[in-house]
Amino acid sequence: MSKSLEEVHESVQTRTTGNFYRRILAFFGPAYLISVGYMDPGNWATDIAGGSQFGYSLLWVLLMSNIMALLLQSLSARLGIVTRRDLAQASRETYSKPVNYVLYFLAEVAIAACDLAEVLGMAIGLNLLFGIPLFEGVIITVLDTFLLLFLIHKGIRKMEAFIIALVGIIGLSFLFEMIFAAPDVSQVIRGLIPGIPNETALYIAIGIIGATVMPHNLYLHSSLVQTRKFDRSSEGIKRALKYNFIDSAIALNLAFFVNAAILILAATTFYKNGYFEVAEIQDAYRFLEPLLGTEWAPILFAVALIAAGQSSTITGTLAGQIIMEGYLNLRIQPWVRRIITRLIAIVPALIVISVFGEDVTGKMLIFSQVVLSLQLGFAIIPLIHFVSDRTKMQEFVISKPTRIAAWVIAIIIVSLNVKLVFEEISLWIQGATDPTWLYLTVVPLAAGFLLLLLYIAIRPLVYRSPRTTNKHLPHLQDLTFESAAIAARNKVAIAVDFSKSDEAAINHALKIAGTNAHFTLIHVVETVGALMYGSETADHESAADKKLLDDYKKLLAQKDITVDVLLGYGKPHLALSELVAKHEFDLLVMGTHGHAGFKDLLFGTTIDKLRHRLKIPLFIVNA
Repeated sequence: MSKSLEEVHESVQTRTTGNFYRRILAFFGPAYLISVGYMDPGNWATDIAGGSQFGYSLLWVLLMSNIMALLLQSLSARLGIVTRRDLAQASRETYSKPVNYVLYFLAEVAIAACDLAEVLGMAIGLNLLFGIPLFEGVIITVLDTFLLLFLIHKGIRKMEAFIIALVGIIGLSFLFEMIFAAPDVSQVIRGLIPGIPNETALYIAIGIIGATVMPHNLYLHSSLVQTRKFDRSSEGIKRALKYNFIDSAIALNLAFFVNAAILILAATTFYKNGYFEVAEIQDAYRFLEPLLGTEWAPILFAVALIAAGQSSTITGTLAGQIIMEGYLNLRIQPWVRRIITRLIAIVPALIVISVFGEDVTGKMLIFSQVVLSLQLGFAIIPLIHFVSDRTKMQEFVISKPTRIAAWVIAIIIVSLNVKLVFEEISLWIQGATDPTWLYLTVVPLAAGFLLLLLYIAIRPLVYRSPRTTNKHLPHLQDLTFESAAIAARNKVAIAVDFSKSDEAAINHALKIAGTNAHFTLIHVVETVGALMYGSETADHESAADKKLLDDYKKLLAQKDITVDVLLGYGKPHLALSELVAKHEFDLLVMGTHGHAGFKDLLFGTTIDKLRHRLKIPLFIVNA
C-alpha cells in the first residue's frame, strides 16, 4: 500500500515518556496547516461582505461552521491515524473507478476554487502594501512554487514552523485591529443568535460555510496526521487521537478568532457607519484608516492578507498532491503538480481581471467559496461512512452520538447547497430568452450530481468490503518471482523507482542472470537537497527511499536471492551511470513506464540520456 505524502510519512518521532507538554508538542503541527485554510483570503471576502451588509447577525454562522469544522476535522484525523489511509485513498478502495474519477474531478475543482482565492488574496495584499498592479501580482504568485519545494524537503516540522509563524502574524494583526475597532460586546453576543435576514444573506452564509469547512482540508488532515510515528498499540492510537484533537481544537479556535475578527471589524467599521456595500478587500483597506483613525489599521490588514495567502497556498498544493495520488495513484514531479495547480487558478483570474477589471475580485472570491461549499457533500459523506465502518476502524469506530451529529452536519450542508443550486438555476431560467439550452445542459448536470451524491451516500451501506487495489499501488510489496535463467551474468544492477515497473524489471533480471547471480537494487533520489548536496543530503525522502529499498531486499532475501542496495543522488541518468561504472556491473536492468513526448515532461525521462553514458549492456523492460 502506497503511503500518503510518502516523503514525510512517519518522519516525526513522538514521545511516550516525559511530561505532558513535551509529549503533546510532538503531535502539534498538522492542525495549524489545516487552520490556514480556514482563514484564507476567500474567508476575508465572505466575512467582509457579511459584516458590512448584515452587521453582527451572521456571527452565529461562523460559530456553527467552526463547530462543524472541529468535528469533521477530528473525524478526518481519526481516519488517517487509525487506518493509515487518507480520505482519497479510502474512497479509491471503496468506490468504482468511474465514480472515483468524478470525485477526483470535483476535488480538483475545489482545489482550483481554493487556489483562486489564495492567488487573488495574495495579489491584492501585494497591491495594497507595495502598489504592485493586480495583474502582475497574480503572476508573481507563481514564484511560491519554489518556496513549497524548499520547505517540503527541509522536513514537515520546518514547514509547520513556517506556517505557525504566518498564523501568528495573522492573529497578532487582528488582535490589534480589534483594539482599534473597539466593537460593542453586547452586539457581538447578539450576533451569536441564529437568524437569516434575507436570500442574499443565505448566499453569503453558504459562502461562509464553504470558506470555513473546506473540503480539501478533510483530505489534507487525514494525510498530515500520518507524518507522526507513534506506538501502534491500542493505547498508542488512543493517545494520538487525543493529542490530535487538542491540536485541532486550539488551531481551529484560532482560525475562528481571525474569521470572527474580520466580520466584527467589517460590522463595527462599515455597517455601523452606513457602508453596507463593502465587499471588496481593496475597499475595506481604503476605508480602515479614515474610519478607525490610525494608519496602522490598513497596514496590518494588508500584512495579514499576504500571510494568509502565502500560508494557505502551500497547504492547498499539498492537498492537491494527496488528492491526485490517492484517487488516481498518479505521482508526477512536484514542480509540475505545483505549476498545474497554480495555472488552474491564475488563468481564470487573469482573464476575469483583464475583461472586467479589478473591481470584480470580491465577487470572484465569494463565488470561489460557494463552489467550495457545493463540493463539501462529496467529501463529508464518504468520510462519515469510513469512520463509521467497523471493518476499517475496528475498536476506534465513532460512537452513535458522534455519527448522528456528523450526519446532521452533512444534511444541513447538503440541504443548503441543494436550495442554493435550485434557486440559482430557477433565476437563470427565468432570465433567459431561450431556456432550452439550460434544460439540456445545466439541469441534467445538476440532476446527475445529485444522483451521484445519493449513490456515494447509499453504496457503503449496501456493500462495505473494500475494493482490491494492491495491483495498482506504486510501492508494490506482493512481487511474484520467476527464476528461469537465460544466460549467466555475475553482477547485475536493477534500477527501481517503486512503481509497478519494478516487478517486471526484477523478474527479467532473474531470467537473464539466474538466482545465483549477485544483484544490486539502485534508486536515485531526485529531491532539491539531493541535486544540491548529493550524498550529503539528509532529507526525509532519502530516508524513506532507503527504507523501501531495504523492504525490497528483505522480500528477495526470502527467495534466497543475494541482493545489495544503493542510493544515488541528483539527476537519474548521471547518478546511475556513475554508480554502474564505480561498482563495475555487468548489466543494468530498468523498467520503463511506456510514456513519451509530453508525458516525459510530466514524469521525467532517464533512458535516452542514460544509454549514451553506459559501457555495459542496458536491458529495458517495458512494463
